[in-house]
This record gives sequence, structure tokens and C-alpha cells, in this order.
Amino acid sequence: MDLRKPIAPGALLLASLLITGGRADALDLNGAWASDADNCAKVFARQGAQLGFTDMSDVYGGGFIIDGDQIIGKFARCRIKARKDNGPNVSLIAACATDMMLSSVQFSLKELDADSLVRLFPGMEDMEIRYHRCLK
Repeated sequence: MDLRKPIAPGALLLASLLITGGRADALDLNGAWASDADNCAKVFARQGAQLGFTDMSDVYGGGFIIDGDQIIGKFARCRIKARKDNGPNVSLIAACATDMMLSSVQFSLKELDADSLVRLFPGMEDMEIRYHRCLK
């Protein structure tokens, strides 16, 4: 009897539970997120089949794109290494690269609704940035 067949689906389930923190209703972060919903078309543009940033995106508040375990900004690209969901709060640790350096970055996010979230800055309670999902 080949024991790998029954183990493989269980391993996939365990991996998905670890990535989502065990919650079936984990916050879906995939999509293009802008700091001002009215400026989505000024921040993001399709380049063929690929979604990217307009040349002047940072003038309109900027944003980021999350695609699976990738966080893509205009000047940096990150890979999510760890995720912990706690109710409407999500903590991420990401390895990020710019043209000049590599770094590890911690993101603390709080879901406001299905298409709105806030980035929180631990230790700076009055500091937060709101983002709205433009495209999914």
C-alpha cells in the first residue's frame, strides 16, 4: 500500500490552514489597493494582461498590489513569509527588495469591510493608512 496518497491531501490542507491562520474566513488580501478609492484609475493601469502602476501613481496617494504571497509596490517587491489572522486583524512578515536593499518588513492590517483595510503602525497608535480595494 502506498502511504503517500492519503498523506498528500492532508499535507495540503495543513499547509493552507497554516497560511490562513486556521480560519476558513481569513481576510482576502488579493487585489489592487489604493489609499483613495476615487483615484484607482490614476494609481493602477493594465499593461497587457498585467496590472501595474501609472507613471504618476505616487502623486495620487499610491497603493500596492497583492497577488498570492507577493506584495508589489511601485518601488519594492515583497514575498509574504508569515501570516497570522486574529479576527479582523492580520499580521504579515514579508521579505522585501528594492533596487538598493533587502529588508524584512512587518505589516499590521485591520479589515474595515471586504474592500477596505487600515495599515496600523504598532507603537504609533495615531498613525494609520486606509486602503480601498480597486480591483480583485
